[in-house]
Amino acid sequence: MQYRDFGNTGVRVSALGFGAMRLPRDEREAINVIRRALDLGINYVDTAPYYMDSTSEVTVGKAIKGYRDRITLSTKNPIEDASGGNWRKRLENSLRKMDVDYIDFYHMWGINWKLYQEKIDVPGGPLEAAHRAKEEGLIRHLSFSFHDEPENMIKLVDTGHFESVLCQYNLLDRRNEPSIEYARQKGLGVAIMGPVGGGRLGAPSEAIQSLIPGGVKSSAEMALRFVLSNPQVNVALSGMGSVQMVEENVATASRAEHLSQEERRRIAEIMEENKRLADLYCTGCNYCMPCPNGVNIPENFRYMNYYRVYGLKDYAREAYGRLGQPDNFVKGEKAESCLECGECETKCPQKLHIIDQLKEVARVLG
Repeated sequence: MQYRDFGNTGVRVSALGFGAMRLPRDEREAINVIRRALDLGINYVDTAPYYMDSTSEVTVGKAIKGYRDRITLSTKNPIEDASGGNWRKRLENSLRKMDVDYIDFYHMWGINWKLYQEKIDVPGGPLEAAHRAKEEGLIRHLSFSFHDEPENMIKLVDTGHFESVLCQYNLLDRRNEPSIEYARQKGLGVAIMGPVGGGRLGAPSEAIQSLIPGGVKSSAEMALRFVLSNPQVNVALSGMGSVQMVEENVATASRAEHLSQEERRRIAEIMEENKRLADLYCTGCNYCMPCPNGVNIPENFRYMNYYRVYGLKDYAREAYGRLGQPDNFVKGEKAESCLECGECETKCPQKLHIIDQLKEVARVLG
């Protein structure tokens, strides 16, 4: 396993971290998977109160018994209100569920700049409570996880209150790349969520696997190597649901060199060209929405681009099949629900033939 300095925190973390968002449902199996990861050198474990129907923290706590002094533990506090007292209660609940005395990296969970201003950095609010908890030794480092616009990450970094950031970054989504570099320049540790694109890049794809000469064994390997080859990244979190997945990812993360500068340059050029091709189909501007018939037009086109541009055919079909299902977190209907009213085409700044393209999506992915 390769290890890296986690910003200026003084902590050394494994290049691969364990993300405990998608554990096996069987607790004993989940514990075995986590412990196999720890035995193979992973020393950064990330969880959150609501992962796995609110059971993840409990399972992680059981799994790290006997390993606590060897690992870096990360969890999160959902900012549900502006009360520092309530923030403290949520912290204490996480400590109790994991049965630990302290948390190494404690995140303001999924925050944005507006939330920071209105509910975090306020009199008697979560930020004051966090500094008190740090003084008491309940948390060792204050962090934030992030889903906002990249420029707002820079604003949060510049507050000077945070020691690490957890954000998304992968082959398909490089928007945070400049902000990641800025965070590192300011001394923050950088942890990456979604290095395999939330599972998208784990699906077989010849287009992805052949990005470098000679190719790789899997799309997931290519995706992980790409993220870990960025010198600004300290640790990439992977949600691993089996011992086999742990062993494969550890083997990838244990490489001394993930990609050369020339390989990264070539990949960047290819992915930029792929993005250009995808934008010809739909740029995702959302001007066509809402659809009177409930069709999620941009999402349908996004799946079509995964299929035809990135070669993620299995994933595209599966994701398309979930559209319109009541338990799907992505809202909206499939392309086949289009009634050809034409309202979307009058609003499209690219003047795309949306109706014809939706028919193609339904034919290919349906």
